[in-house]
Amino acid sequence: MFKKFKPLISVVMGLLFLMVLSGCSELAVFDPKGPNAETLRDLIMYSIYFMLFIMIVVYVLFTFVIVKFRDRKNFNEKDHEPNIHGSTKLEIIWTLIPIVIIIALSIPTVNALYELEQPPKETAHKEPIVIHATSADWKWIFSYPEEDIETINYVNVPEDHPVLFKITSADSMSSFWVPQIGGQEYGMPGMVNDLYLQADEPGIYDGMNSNFTGEGMTHQKFNFVALEEDEYQNWVKETQENAPELTEETYEKLMLPETVEEMTFSNTHLDIVDHGVDSGEYAMKIREKYGIEVGVQGEEENDQEESDSTDESNSHQHH
Repeated sequence: MFKKFKPLISVVMGLLFLMVLSGCSELAVFDPKGPNAETLRDLIMYSIYFMLFIMIVVYVLFTFVIVKFRDRKNFNEKDHEPNIHGSTKLEIIWTLIPIVIIIALSIPTVNALYELEQPPKETAHKEPIVIHATSADWKWIFSYPEEDIETINYVNVPEDHPVLFKITSADSMSSFWVPQIGGQEYGMPGMVNDLYLQADEPGIYDGMNSNFTGEGMTHQKFNFVALEEDEYQNWVKETQENAPELTEETYEKLMLPETVEEMTFSNTHLDIVDHGVDSGEYAMKIREKYGIEVGVQGEEENDQEESDSTDESNSHQHH
């Protein structure tokens, strides 16, 4: 029966293999544009090659066993010793193999994790630019404390320059991720997580929240824009001179659970509230102020909208 379906199985496996390989060229993690992303790409590829090696060894041994011990006319039972219970040699071998595999995968993984905790070695002599990245349902807020600039849903950085992102959240636990530039880092209310990133080439790269935070999380994306050094400095100067100031009223509206367009301001919200210290109470108070509550299913409900809907329904019934 196996022989009958063997050609079909081979074709299906070949097609699946080709589909997987053809899709790799479109995956952002395999097209890194920064040293951190390159480190992660190399680690992923090392793991894939290692697992492929294990798979090939297992398949070769499996093929050897089923061929050597298959049922056939000239099979000599004296050559077959099925009773291997208590074989110390085999028990040592299949105990050592998983240990070797774990060590071979753990060492490069741990080295990569420690490497990513530091600024890239190539530009370690440069002072990192500090940017606070704050998530709020469903938007990203970027604060430049040294430049006194704030942007919404986009972040500009100079190429070949280390950037230290201080990641936090105003409400839900989020995950900051720019696949082509580096790995992801969680943002949580009341705490700050550091993440060093660097872009080696000018360009616009996709950033996102890779953690599920409600119905609007699929739209919680931002543009990571890498500019040439002179272009970045000109942008900073122009923003400081021409961008409007961020008022407390404007920032309160950014705490509402909704999506917004890109915005730019000539000051930051850090003088209003520090979400790295505030454990989400600020955002909840603002939503309560605007009549927004969290329902029993975790959905945002707007009391004012419900009231307006009720009034409109009563008006139709009256007419």
